[in-house]
Amino acid sequence: MNRILLIDDDRELCALLRRSVEQEGLQATCCSTGREGLAALEKQPYQLVVLDVMMPGSDGFETLSRIRQCSRVPVLMLTAKDDSASKVRGLRAGADDYLTKPFVMDELLARIASLIRRYTRLGGGQTAPARLTFAGLTIDPDERSITGPNGTFVLPPKEFDLLFYCASNQGRILTKQQIYEAVWQEPYLYDDGNIMAIVSRLRKKLEENPASPRYLQTVKGIGYRFSREV
Repeated sequence: MNRILLIDDDRELCALLRRSVEQEGLQATCCSTGREGLAALEKQPYQLVVLDVMMPGSDGFETLSRIRQCSRVPVLMLTAKDDSASKVRGLRAGADDYLTKPFVMDELLARIASLIRRYTRLGGGQTAPARLTFAGLTIDPDERSITGPNGTFVLPPKEFDLLFYCASNQGRILTKQQIYEAVWQEPYLYDDGNIMAIVSRLRKKLEENPASPRYLQTVKGIGYRFSREV
Protein backbone atom coordinates (compact mmCIF):
# COMPACT_ATOMS: atom_id res chain seq x y z
CA MET A 1 0.00 0.00 0.00
CA ASN A 2 1.25 3.48 -0.85
CA ARG A 3 2.11 5.76 2.07
CA ILE A 4 1.76 9.56 2.24
CA LEU A 5 3.46 11.84 4.74
CA LEU A 6 1.37 14.90 5.69
CA ILE A 7 3.35 17.76 7.28
CA ASP A 8 1.10 20.60 8.44
CA ASP A 9 0.75 22.42 11.78
CA ASP A 10 -3.03 22.75 11.27
CA ARG A 11 -4.03 19.59 13.12
CA GLU A 12 -7.69 19.83 12.11
CA LEU A 13 -6.81 20.10 8.43
CA CYS A 14 -4.23 17.36 8.74
CA ALA A 15 -6.83 15.02 10.28
CA LEU A 16 -9.25 15.82 7.44
CA LEU A 17 -6.56 15.16 4.84
CA ARG A 18 -5.67 11.89 6.52
CA ARG A 19 -9.28 10.67 6.49
CA SER A 20 -9.67 11.70 2.86
CA VAL A 21 -6.57 9.93 1.56
CA GLU A 22 -7.32 6.81 3.62
CA GLN A 23 -10.71 6.64 1.91
CA GLU A 24 -8.71 6.40 -1.33
CA GLY A 25 -6.90 3.31 -0.03
CA LEU A 26 -3.70 5.09 1.01
CA GLN A 27 -1.88 5.06 4.34
CA ALA A 28 -1.14 8.46 5.86
CA THR A 29 1.12 9.73 8.63
CA CYS A 30 0.57 13.22 10.07
CA CYS A 31 3.34 15.44 11.46
CA SER A 32 2.86 18.98 12.75
CA THR A 33 6.43 20.27 12.29
CA GLY A 34 9.18 19.97 9.72
CA ARG A 35 11.42 18.27 12.27
CA GLU A 36 8.82 15.59 12.94
CA GLY A 37 8.34 15.09 9.21
CA LEU A 38 12.06 14.64 8.56
CA ALA A 39 12.26 12.13 11.40
CA ALA A 40 9.35 10.17 9.92
CA LEU A 41 11.08 10.07 6.52
CA GLU A 42 14.14 8.53 8.14
CA LYS A 43 12.08 5.70 9.66
CA GLN A 44 10.34 4.42 6.53
CA PRO A 45 9.85 5.21 2.82
CA TYR A 46 6.91 7.24 1.56
CA GLN A 47 5.56 7.58 -1.96
CA LEU A 48 4.55 11.24 -1.50
CA VAL A 49 5.00 14.15 0.92
CA VAL A 50 2.28 16.80 1.29
CA LEU A 51 4.06 19.78 2.86
CA ASP A 52 2.63 23.03 4.21
CA VAL A 53 4.70 26.19 3.70
CA MET A 54 3.73 28.18 6.81
CA MET A 55 4.80 26.26 9.92
CA PRO A 56 6.49 27.24 13.19
CA GLY A 57 10.22 26.55 13.47
CA SER A 58 11.44 25.18 10.14
CA ASP A 59 9.02 26.39 7.47
CA GLY A 60 8.07 24.41 4.40
CA PHE A 61 10.87 25.80 2.25
CA GLU A 62 13.56 24.86 4.77
CA THR A 63 11.99 21.44 5.31
CA LEU A 64 11.84 20.87 1.54
CA SER A 65 15.51 21.79 1.21
CA ARG A 66 16.44 19.22 3.83
CA ILE A 67 14.23 16.57 2.20
CA ARG A 68 15.98 17.13 -1.12
CA GLN A 69 19.37 16.57 0.50
CA CYS A 70 18.50 12.92 1.10
CA SER A 71 15.43 11.98 -0.94
CA ARG A 72 13.79 12.44 -4.33
CA VAL A 73 10.30 11.56 -3.02
CA PRO A 74 7.63 13.64 -4.81
CA VAL A 75 6.59 16.71 -2.77
CA LEU A 76 3.28 18.56 -3.10
CA MET A 77 3.38 21.93 -1.33
CA LEU A 78 0.39 23.63 0.28
CA THR A 79 0.26 27.34 1.09
CA ALA A 80 -2.18 30.08 1.99
CA LYS A 81 -0.05 32.50 -0.03
CA ASP A 82 -1.59 33.11 -3.44
CA ASP A 83 1.46 34.77 -4.95
CA SER A 84 3.77 33.68 -7.72
CA ALA A 85 6.96 34.42 -5.75
CA SER A 86 6.18 31.75 -3.14
CA LYS A 87 5.17 29.32 -5.84
CA VAL A 88 8.35 29.80 -7.85
CA ARG A 89 10.48 29.60 -4.70
CA GLY A 90 8.95 26.23 -3.82
CA LEU A 91 9.40 24.86 -7.33
CA ARG A 92 13.00 26.03 -7.50
CA ALA A 93 13.66 24.35 -4.16
CA GLY A 94 12.53 21.02 -5.61
CA ALA A 95 8.75 20.80 -5.15
CA ASP A 96 6.91 18.74 -7.77
CA ASP A 97 3.52 20.40 -7.49
CA TYR A 98 1.87 23.28 -5.67
CA LEU A 99 -1.66 23.89 -4.38
CA THR A 100 -2.98 27.09 -2.77
CA LYS A 101 -5.31 27.03 0.24
CA PRO A 102 -8.25 26.95 0.32
CA PHE A 103 -8.49 24.08 -2.15
CA VAL A 104 -11.10 21.60 -3.30
CA MET A 105 -10.40 18.20 -1.77
CA ASP A 106 -11.12 16.39 -5.03
CA GLU A 107 -8.39 18.43 -6.74
CA LEU A 108 -5.88 17.58 -4.02
CA LEU A 109 -6.73 13.88 -4.26
CA ALA A 110 -6.38 13.99 -8.05
CA ARG A 111 -2.94 15.59 -7.78
CA ILE A 112 -1.87 13.05 -5.16
CA ALA A 113 -3.01 10.17 -7.37
CA SER A 114 -1.21 11.64 -10.39
CA LEU A 115 2.09 12.05 -8.55
CA ILE A 116 1.98 8.58 -7.02
CA ARG A 117 0.98 6.98 -10.32
CA ARG A 118 3.84 8.67 -12.11
CA TYR A 119 6.63 8.02 -9.63
CA THR A 120 5.81 4.70 -8.01
CA ARG A 121 7.29 1.65 -9.70
CA LEU A 122 4.28 -0.53 -10.38
CA GLY A 123 6.01 -3.53 -11.96
CA GLY A 124 3.62 -5.54 -14.10
CA GLY A 125 6.17 -6.38 -16.73
CA GLN A 126 6.73 -2.81 -17.82
CA THR A 127 9.86 -2.30 -19.88
CA ALA A 128 12.26 0.24 -18.43
CA PRO A 129 13.21 3.07 -20.79
CA ALA A 130 16.71 2.93 -22.22
CA ARG A 131 19.62 5.05 -21.04
CA LEU A 132 20.21 8.10 -23.22
CA THR A 133 23.78 9.07 -24.11
CA PHE A 134 24.88 12.32 -25.71
CA ALA A 135 28.18 14.17 -26.08
CA GLY A 136 29.30 14.72 -22.49
CA LEU A 137 25.96 13.73 -20.96
CA THR A 138 24.32 10.46 -19.85
CA ILE A 139 20.70 10.25 -18.67
CA ASP A 140 20.03 7.09 -16.65
CA PRO A 141 16.31 6.24 -16.13
CA ASP A 142 17.08 3.37 -13.74
CA GLU A 143 18.83 5.70 -11.31
CA ARG A 144 16.86 8.76 -12.48
CA SER A 145 20.19 10.53 -12.67
CA ILE A 146 22.40 12.48 -15.04
CA THR A 147 26.16 12.45 -15.47
CA GLY A 148 27.59 15.46 -17.25
CA PRO A 149 30.21 18.19 -17.13
CA ASN A 150 29.24 19.22 -13.59
CA GLY A 151 29.20 15.69 -12.13
CA THR A 152 26.48 13.17 -11.32
CA PHE A 153 23.10 14.23 -9.95
CA VAL A 154 20.07 12.19 -8.89
CA LEU A 155 17.18 14.35 -10.05
CA PRO A 156 13.87 15.02 -8.31
CA PRO A 157 10.91 13.49 -10.18
CA LYS A 158 9.68 16.48 -12.19
CA GLU A 159 13.22 17.51 -13.19
CA PHE A 160 14.02 14.05 -14.47
CA ASP A 161 10.72 13.60 -16.32
CA LEU A 162 10.95 16.97 -18.05
CA LEU A 163 14.56 16.35 -19.12
CA PHE A 164 13.89 12.78 -20.23
CA TYR A 165 10.86 13.86 -22.26
CA CYS A 166 12.81 16.59 -24.05
CA ALA A 167 15.89 14.41 -24.61
CA SER A 168 13.74 11.57 -25.96
CA ASN A 169 12.48 14.06 -28.56
CA GLN A 170 15.97 15.34 -29.44
CA GLY A 171 15.93 18.14 -32.00
CA ARG A 172 12.16 18.55 -31.87
CA ILE A 173 10.72 21.90 -30.75
CA LEU A 174 8.29 21.21 -27.89
CA THR A 175 5.70 23.76 -26.86
CA LYS A 176 5.17 24.53 -23.19
CA GLN A 177 1.74 22.94 -23.48
CA GLN A 178 3.22 19.70 -24.84
CA ILE A 179 5.82 19.61 -22.07
CA TYR A 180 3.33 20.39 -19.30
CA GLU A 181 0.77 17.81 -20.40
CA ALA A 182 3.44 15.12 -20.86
CA VAL A 183 5.17 15.72 -17.53
CA TRP A 184 2.26 16.72 -15.27
CA GLN A 185 -0.33 14.60 -17.11
CA GLU A 186 -3.05 17.18 -16.68
CA PRO A 187 -4.50 19.99 -18.83
CA TYR A 188 -2.23 22.98 -19.48
CA LEU A 189 -3.49 26.11 -17.69
CA TYR A 190 -1.08 28.64 -19.22
CA ASP A 191 0.98 28.81 -16.04
CA ASP A 192 4.59 28.60 -17.21
CA GLY A 193 6.16 29.14 -13.77
CA ASN A 194 6.47 25.40 -13.10
CA ILE A 195 8.29 24.72 -16.36
CA MET A 196 10.58 27.74 -16.14
CA ALA A 197 11.63 26.95 -12.57
CA ILE A 198 12.47 23.35 -13.42
CA VAL A 199 14.39 24.30 -16.56
CA SER A 200 16.40 26.81 -14.52
CA ARG A 201 17.32 24.13 -11.94
CA LEU A 202 18.19 21.63 -14.66
CA ARG A 203 20.51 24.00 -16.47
CA LYS A 204 22.54 24.59 -13.30
CA LYS A 205 23.19 20.84 -13.18
CA LEU A 206 23.44 20.16 -16.92
CA GLU A 207 25.34 23.08 -18.32
CA GLU A 208 28.86 24.37 -17.97
CA ASN A 209 27.38 27.79 -18.74
CA PRO A 210 23.67 27.89 -17.83
CA ALA A 211 23.32 31.31 -19.48
CA SER A 212 24.32 29.76 -22.82
CA PRO A 213 22.84 26.24 -22.67
CA ARG A 214 24.26 23.49 -24.82
CA TYR A 215 21.62 20.85 -24.15
CA LEU A 216 18.25 22.27 -23.10
CA GLN A 217 17.65 25.28 -25.29
CA THR A 218 14.91 27.91 -25.28
CA VAL A 219 12.91 28.48 -28.46
CA LYS A 220 11.63 32.01 -27.89
CA GLY A 221 7.88 32.36 -27.85
CA ILE A 222 7.31 28.61 -28.27
CA GLY A 223 9.00 26.39 -25.73
CA TYR A 224 12.17 24.29 -25.53
CA ARG A 225 14.29 21.90 -27.56
CA PHE A 226 16.94 19.39 -26.59
CA SER A 227 19.79 20.21 -28.99
CA ARG A 228 20.22 17.99 -32.03
CA GLU A 229 23.92 18.93 -32.09
CA VAL A 230 24.95 16.85 -29.05
